[in-house]
Amino acid sequence: MKAMGIMEEGDAVFGSNSEVNLDSQVYWWHDKYRPRKPKYFNRVHTGYEWNKYNQTHYDHDNPPPKIVQGYKFNIFYPDLVDKTKAPHYTIEKDGNSSETCIIRFHAGPPYEDIAFRIVNKEWEYSHKKGFKCTFERGILHVYFNFKRYRYRR
Repeated sequence: MKAMGIMEEGDAVFGSNSEVNLDSQVYWWHDKYRPRKPKYFNRVHTGYEWNKYNQTHYDHDNPPPKIVQGYKFNIFYPDLVDKTKAPHYTIEKDGNSSETCIIRFHAGPPYEDIAFRIVNKEWEYSHKKGFKCTFERGILHVYFNFKRYRYRR
């Protein structure tokens, strides 16, 4: 929790209710190490989009609906067998839904893959806009915000 900083306005805990059940697998290392899910601490960043439509129909006393603006994933892998290989994530399609996608985190033994359903929008990959993907001290940090499109005539 210290690594993520303090909870800002619009941040909410993003947890076990958004976790996606993956097909159970038999791993080559299951007899040596007991496979287990990693611990995680995630947040979803929500806020208001003050576009022209929302500016004319809403105000600060009656705000527009909140939208998801980004995510912060912290996944803990303290007991990795091969510490030279960093965990990684992949984005997968979510069945028939174009609104959401699945982000899957893979680390290796003794951890099983873990996946979450997230909003399917284009990411902002700039470090200045909040993107972070690092693995340090046994914690995988993946932070990203979504691109914000400005309407121009």
